[in-house]
Amino acid sequence: MSAVRFAALGDSLTEGVGDRVGDGWRGWAALLADGLAPDGAPLEFRNFAVSGAQTLDVLERQTPAALAFRPDIVSVIVGVNDTLRCTFDIHAVAARLDQVYAAFAAQKAVLLTACLPDPGAMLGLPGVLARPLARRQRAVNTVVHALSERYGAVHLHAAEGDWITDRAMWSADRLHPGERGHRMLAAHFHATLAAGGITVGRQPSVEPQLPPPTRSASLLWLATAGTGWVARRCTDLLPQLLRLAADEVRHRARGTSARLDLGASHAVAAALAALSGAEAADAA
Repeated sequence: MSAVRFAALGDSLTEGVGDRVGDGWRGWAALLADGLAPDGAPLEFRNFAVSGAQTLDVLERQTPAALAFRPDIVSVIVGVNDTLRCTFDIHAVAARLDQVYAAFAAQKAVLLTACLPDPGAMLGLPGVLARPLARRQRAVNTVVHALSERYGAVHLHAAEGDWITDRAMWSADRLHPGERGHRMLAAHFHATLAAGGITVGRQPSVEPQLPPPTRSASLLWLATAGTGWVARRCTDLLPQLLRLAADEVRHRARGTSARLDLGASHAVAAALAALSGAEAADAA
């Protein structure tokens, strides 16, 4: 019996940050891998995800390695880090994701994707700072939705739902799922795959083996590692984010806030249209 091969691509979410086992991370992808083949059947799992990865990293570094592995099932979940950079460009994000999805579709791999909540809301940033980040994440999610449909991906709607506000689902850093959250993601992906007749292994347990982080643990993270995380992001993003926040205030004062959402929607539509145009040209 040939082994089922599962490759996981992406950033810290797929690397497993928040679900510590021993001296390393486990995460939803490793939990899902255990349920992708019948008991006793061979399974090969490789996690190519790297914390901090953006769509360019997935395209240029992770995808070639994963293609060489020739997976039967591949997950590609990335984009949040793109929204946290001053270089954010939805056209570039869309083009990169399209190339990655197309490459695995050409190998006939089952593609797993997901849309995600925006980091500004998860961190509890003030509205004028959170709204620009939310707008960017909505743009990425819209692109992921459209491309997932185009390539027939198994898509998980993780950008909304009770799990976002359930503190027990999240780790001390408030940005990554804790063990319970990772288990939930694995179980939902497994259920969706099983419904499509793609997997026959056991569903991952949703019950954590460790208790959720305490409030003191969250405060300790914010005072130590969290400070460094914010500082690194602020060096790159803060000047632009402050300009975006100023635009939010200015448009709200004028009663024209809808223009910002409309502009973002137009940018997403143009990015997807450009991909469709390129596809038509290639077909011709």
